[in-house]
Amino acid sequence: MWKQFLPKLPKKSSASGKGDHASGSSPGRNAAGNASTIQRTSSCPSGGPARPASSVKRMSSAVFPSSVVAGIEPLVPFKDVPNGEKPNLFVSKVSLCCVVFDFSDPNKNSAEKDFKRQALVDLVDYVDSASSRFTEPMVVACCRMFAINLFRVFPPNCRSSSSGGGEGEEEEPMFDPAWPHLHLVYDLLLKFIGSSSLDTKLGKKYFDHTFIVKLLELFDSEDPRERDCLKTILHRIYGKFMVHRPFIRKAVSNIFYHFVFETDRHNGIAELLEVFGSVVSGFALPLKEEHKIFLLRILIPLHKPKALGVYLQQLTYCVTQFVEKEPKLASSVILGLLRYWPITNSQKEVMFLSEIEEVLEATNMVEFQKFMVPLFQRIAHCINSSHFQVAERALFMWNNDHIISLVAQNRQAIVPIVTPALEANIQNHWNVSVLNLTANVKKMLSEMDEELFSTCLANHKEDRERQASLQEKRRLAWERLESAAAFQPVTGNTAVLVSR
Repeated sequence: MWKQFLPKLPKKSSASGKGDHASGSSPGRNAAGNASTIQRTSSCPSGGPARPASSVKRMSSAVFPSSVVAGIEPLVPFKDVPNGEKPNLFVSKVSLCCVVFDFSDPNKNSAEKDFKRQALVDLVDYVDSASSRFTEPMVVACCRMFAINLFRVFPPNCRSSSSGGGEGEEEEPMFDPAWPHLHLVYDLLLKFIGSSSLDTKLGKKYFDHTFIVKLLELFDSEDPRERDCLKTILHRIYGKFMVHRPFIRKAVSNIFYHFVFETDRHNGIAELLEVFGSVVSGFALPLKEEHKIFLLRILIPLHKPKALGVYLQQLTYCVTQFVEKEPKLASSVILGLLRYWPITNSQKEVMFLSEIEEVLEATNMVEFQKFMVPLFQRIAHCINSSHFQVAERALFMWNNDHIISLVAQNRQAIVPIVTPALEANIQNHWNVSVLNLTANVKKMLSEMDEELFSTCLANHKEDRERQASLQEKRRLAWERLESAAAFQPVTGNTAVLVSR
């Protein structure tokens, strides 16, 4: 009789069993409320609550590994344990967060998701207020958790055919349904790396090259909120781990190379350039050869893709930072832009003209003289453009005082190039606004040097008369050829001699 009765009595749980029971029973009863109020489950359960707690334990144990929920109870708040136990509690909470859920169905594992969310919130608060050094097991556990939660392959069916935007127009962003969870992981990563409790020597060991490469791959995310978080995190890593800076620059350069010369599709170019804008502004003088190569082989070719409008602002900032630091690079920049000039793309022409104006503002006289002739030959073509926005943008450049100063000191070379374009606009352009701007520029050049401008007008008039005379001679020659051909037989291969 005793043998039949004894197995039915509740057994006293061990330390690991107690932790396992508590971690399983707590989320079910308190997931919807404040997880910090969840207490350890008693080792001697009373009749009433035992059944729901054990059922929730089975549910949680099916999701969370037994090695995670065993040992110290992850749901206990940090304030309820002594300082000596906090590192173990930290590792336990981090290990619990290694479980990944499917967020496409909001009703699936809702209790466990909230359990994990509260654990992440606790971890963020702890890292934010940590006063003691993070131990190596804490760093290892965090790196593993970040990798499991963040490093993933984006589904190809989420990518559009023109990822990264069209010609200056951004596509409608796509938002990840798991973002309410992911942003807590990113927040924890940002605070963990930036924390003074993280030893730099220990951190660089685990936030290594592999981790950085995987992190950079996430910049291709469709979700702009994720890319914005990644931008801040990458900047923090670059600032904290100086030993990784050359590798980060090389890895980002490879992304740019792949984008420009192979795929022409990437979602995070603007964010990567924004990070590098602050990096370039911190370069020491004189600039290293590596940095100049980055400008000439990466930043200048980045003007080639159709999606330039998406990242033009960040790209222009990077380029102007180089020119401001080392003015000798201005000629290389301008000649590079002329080499990639978008002949058949009016929208990109407007963008190029805007960037050239900003570069010219940081250009001195010596460098300006190296490229002024080919530059103003291109500007003259833009002034004559039948697309009114291109013509307007080219004429607006003459409102810049610094550019006018450069032109005034080199007017003998520039005015003869621009005058024919202005006269052609006055005679033929269809847009009223362009005509008015052309008249203003013409008046400005006349007041700058009336004698030179009059000479250029006279030379232009002679050129027009000469062209008209050549055209008339060509017309008469064709008429004589047609007349002579009219009297020749249709058959045969007899040559016709036409006298001049």
